[in-house]
Amino acid sequence: MSSQTEDTELKAVGLELMFLTPEKYSNTNGITAVELAKLVCLPVETVKKKLNILKDKNIVRVKGINPKFWLFDEYNFQRLDDDDEIFHLLCNFDDVDFEKYFTY
Repeated sequence: MSSQTEDTELKAVGLELMFLTPEKYSNTNGITAVELAKLVCLPVETVKKKLNILKDKNIVRVKGINPKFWLFDEYNFQRLDDDDEIFHLLCNFDDVDFEKYFTY
């Protein structure tokens, strides 16, 4: 994944989950794809596809069946290979506005 083909939607979903706080979701098990789609302003189907990509990399965990609740897995994220494309995508903070995730 070069900088020209960077998946901005995947990055938005991944970073939102990475910096997610319990105040942003309604259930203690995590956040639903619908809630996440509202936070990142993307269609629900797009968010579901991006969540499945992250799930395949074991970066997010899912609980439940209907609805599914999603949580970021910090431990597995840190264990990703340094050369992994998704690791580089989520660690590239050059264009990230942290005020979106934190209040100072």
